[in-house]
Amino acid sequence: MKAKAWIALPLLYLVSSVRADGLPPGYHPKVAVSAPTRLDWTFALSNRSLPKPPADWLGDYASTKQQYELYVPRRVGKKTLPVLLYISPSSELQGWKRFESLCKQQGILYVGPFGAGNDCPPRRRVRIVLDVLDDLRRNYPIDADRTYLAGFSGGGRVACALAFALPECFGGVMPICAGHDLREESWLRQRVMDRLRVASLTGEKDFNRAEVERLRVPYLNEVGVTARLWTQRGMGHDVPAMPMLLEAYRWLDEGAAKRREQAKRYPAARLPGDAEPDRGEQAKALLTEGKSRLDKADTLYSGLMQLKGCLERWPDSETAAEARKFLLEYEKRDEKPWEKDDLAEQRRFLIAQARALTSYASGDLPPVYAKQKPSMAKQAIQLWRKVLADAPESEAGREAKKRLPALEKLAGSEK
Repeated sequence: MKAKAWIALPLLYLVSSVRADGLPPGYHPKVAVSAPTRLDWTFALSNRSLPKPPADWLGDYASTKQQYELYVPRRVGKKTLPVLLYISPSSELQGWKRFESLCKQQGILYVGPFGAGNDCPPRRRVRIVLDVLDDLRRNYPIDADRTYLAGFSGGGRVACALAFALPECFGGVMPICAGHDLREESWLRQRVMDRLRVASLTGEKDFNRAEVERLRVPYLNEVGVTARLWTQRGMGHDVPAMPMLLEAYRWLDEGAAKRREQAKRYPAARLPGDAEPDRGEQAKALLTEGKSRLDKADTLYSGLMQLKGCLERWPDSETAAEARKFLLEYEKRDEKPWEKDDLAEQRRFLIAQARALTSYASGDLPPVYAKQKPSMAKQAIQLWRKVLADAPESEAGREAKKRLPALEKLAGSEK
């Protein structure tokens, strides 16, 4: 069986590439992207949506030369299709053989971009993934509430980064043996909390297990992101078997109904699968949502952060000018009840980061990461000192006092 698989693999690369439109159900080893992405790929790489990216970002990359492998399930009636977009850590595709059973059983449209491995420049890698995703949007009735990114190792980090930057395009993410930080923007972190699920998978013997189990998932859960952990017994740095993939996928998909309801209330939360994205319309939609939140005390702060997000993401738009006027008006008010919400959010994220980093640095680590313990401990010390300076007599302040001596010893510091 191994010899046959080895012989068959190169044949996939001899198949002529085809356009995605009109492809029948089944597996298609090489499909060509038909046009450049319309998705906001520059925002995934910076804190702004750029009308025209710098010339040196992509070099000689051409979207229509990009290819991907595709599996099209049979569709019943006019139902939309769920999507699993897998990002490999290697330049060679390796995902279909791992996800074939899952996608065939669950009727999932599967896609795997070529040439988007860890050796691909980050900007080009992001562009490739979003070129491929938008090609699906052009040619198939996909459901943004059921579009899931997955990736293994370095591919998992990119999957998280994209989902956390563009949550309107996805329903969740499945990082395998990896993780990534949330974005810094308050409104964007809130959107991730409200919309996405994060299914983190690792192996009992994975050298990234400590990062996933003690750092990534606890942090996400503490700040309010819906995240869950699965650990495959006996597995190292690898993709889990079908039973765990199925359980994780079903858990991601359980959140689809909630995402649909939220999008009815706040249309900016979702980019419909058949929509042609427009910077101006997206800015207006976020502005409209932000303004609607200003009328209620419990959503006032999130509304102001959305207005700020509108201003920062699309600074050159007319909508940004309107957002700026609202923000200046609220800043001039004598009473500023949102300030306490801002402080509470900053404390929550600071404490969660301190706890997760302490847990990661204090426990056992594989040799590849063991030398980093002192530097991680120093980072945790800085965080706990901020907590202590902020509120020394609070529960978190008292926790900081208990944590610091052990961390200082671990860091090799007497201060």
